[in-house]
Amino acid sequence: MRSLYTKLAIALVALFCLIGGVFLAVTAYSAHMYQLEVSQRLNHDLAAYVVEEKQLSSMPDLQTAALEDVFHMLMVINPSVELYLLDVNGHVLSYSGAPDSLKRLSVTVEPIERFLTEGSSLPILGDDPRSRGAQKAFSVAPIEIGGQRRGYIYAILASEQMEGISQMLGSSYILRISSWGIAAALAFGLLTALTVFAFLTRRLRRLSAAMDALKQTDFTEPVAIPPPAGDRPDELDRLTSNFIEMATRIQAQVDELRDTDALRRELVANVSHDLRTPLASLQGYLETLQVKEAELQESERRTYLATALRHAEQLSVLIQELFELARLDSRETRPHPEPFSLTELVQDVIQKFGLEAERKGVRLRAEFTNRALFAEADIGMIERVLDNLIENALRHTSGGGSVVVVLGTDDDGVSVKVIDDGAGIPAVDLPYVFERFYRIDSEQRSGTGSGLGLAIASRIVELHGAKLSVHSRLDRGTQFDFHLPLPRQAA
Repeated sequence: MRSLYTKLAIALVALFCLIGGVFLAVTAYSAHMYQLEVSQRLNHDLAAYVVEEKQLSSMPDLQTAALEDVFHMLMVINPSVELYLLDVNGHVLSYSGAPDSLKRLSVTVEPIERFLTEGSSLPILGDDPRSRGAQKAFSVAPIEIGGQRRGYIYAILASEQMEGISQMLGSSYILRISSWGIAAALAFGLLTALTVFAFLTRRLRRLSAAMDALKQTDFTEPVAIPPPAGDRPDELDRLTSNFIEMATRIQAQVDELRDTDALRRELVANVSHDLRTPLASLQGYLETLQVKEAELQESERRTYLATALRHAEQLSVLIQELFELARLDSRETRPHPEPFSLTELVQDVIQKFGLEAERKGVRLRAEFTNRALFAEADIGMIERVLDNLIENALRHTSGGGSVVVVLGTDDDGVSVKVIDDGAGIPAVDLPYVFERFYRIDSEQRSGTGSGLGLAIASRIVELHGAKLSVHSRLDRGTQFDFHLPLPRQAA
């Protein structure tokens, strides 16, 4: 009872039974009314014949005794006809039946007037004096004496004998065959409709089974239903296509959530590891200062404090970068592009790192053919990218080396390259340099870097619809490059 096909089948059976019953009832009623109409048309002038034949209009008055012989003669000739003599108000003055067969003493005149009106549609049913509530087909003719209507000859055409014939016809073989034929036609139509419903709901059942299977697999298995074919999809085809698209998106989101969860676990593990080292060192030096404060010399105390301060700064930078990366990964931080001079921004960033480069003995410079290069991006985020790339280049370039920021234009917009001739990146580490907390062996041994700077830079470039690329050869140097769009007016 829960399936759609069963509900449709029950509704269809009930509808066919209702249609069959209504059809049989309408057919029986139409046959009965047709029988009355035929009888009334065939005997339409019967009452007028009685009036004309017996010259009732020439009588000085209505003589009921003179009509009794006529009534008796007609009853012998045609027992299905009942004759009544009525006055102008419909009261029965005389009749052809048995004296005790009369059940009402008057009939309604309104059907009589309609019968006598030209163009009235048949059948017209009138009161049967031998029944308290029945109405039957009749023939009527007015009796006019001296130019005035004095009464009517009223003939009931469907008497008790006629009803017996109707009942006999109702139980006839032909009518039974017709009824069985109608029932067989309805049964055939019902079976055909059920077969068509089964064919039409087959795709719906298959779609429901695919939904149940997808639910049971916890949205991990691919959808086991082929996409609809054809150039003119119907509602079920569109429903199937939408379900396949929805299931694909859900599975992609589930996979993304699982990757995010795995990344979160890895992030927590890496954060715990990277925070534990500076925290442990900071705690160790502070405890040493607290316990051996009186025993330490001033130079040792300053060394311990400087080391603790360095670890505290390292911890602060790590936490700040973690929050920054978390904001970039969330939907809260979005770039706000605006036109700005990229050459001026590069010169400002180079000036910012000038002292550090001079201290390490590294030549830091910018190269650009056009001093009026403009781009459209979030200037604060792009400055952060340049900071991280230049800082990373200075960290891996020894004294005597160089770091160059190259600006140029191409079909895609403005290209930005940060090139150094430092230690380079091993080929095995190159695919992972943009992953969080990933550090090459030299960084792990020296303890420099948090492994988040390149991840932050890559994420910022992605938010601008571009990609941060890296090219490196061991002991030959490294190049990072990305593209920024031109301002809309310039483009």
